[in-house]
Amino acid sequence: MKTIQNDHYSYRVIWSEEDKEYVGLCAEFPSLSWLAKSPEDALHGIREVVAGVIEDMKKNRETIPAPVASKRYSGKFIVRVPPEVHRMLALEATEAGVSLNRLASARLSR
Repeated sequence: MKTIQNDHYSYRVIWSEEDKEYVGLCAEFPSLSWLAKSPEDALHGIREVVAGVIEDMKKNRETIPAPVASKRYSGKFIVRVPPEVHRMLALEATEAGVSLNRLASARLSR
């Protein structure tokens, strides 16, 4: 069994009604998954798969994805909305006495 040292990746386990098993997933490696009868086994399985893929990527000198948790974010991004939505949000922000940015941030934080 491999020693797994990829704890900084974003793992999750979901139930697959279609497969009637738990599915282990890794956000940084979206093409990978692992099916298992228990959530613990699904998590262990996907972690082993990721470890193996990383080993292969290192051998082939491929770029290994950085964990989402270790990436730096500026706190800024642009969202395009239809002009009518922009107008409605601007009016709502004005009526609430806050900036459009604060209103959007509050909505996205829910």
